[in-house]
Amino acid sequence: MKDHIMQFFAFDHLPAHLKAVSIPFAVLAESLVAELPRNPERTVALRKLLEAKTAAVRARLAVDPE
Repeated sequence: MKDHIMQFFAFDHLPAHLKAVSIPFAVLAESLVAELPRNPERTVALRKLLEAKTAAVRARLAVDPE
């Protein structure tokens, strides 16, 4: 069974500049799922990684205030 959260690491639908930011997070998420046992701590790790990915995408989208 695949973790429900993994759907949020998908990147094929993104434009190239956002895909470039998202891919490393998806790769790491897949690695965590492959290497770590399924337990609450892995879920926390994936959730925090998703938060980091979301912040990185927002950083790419942010308008420079200057």
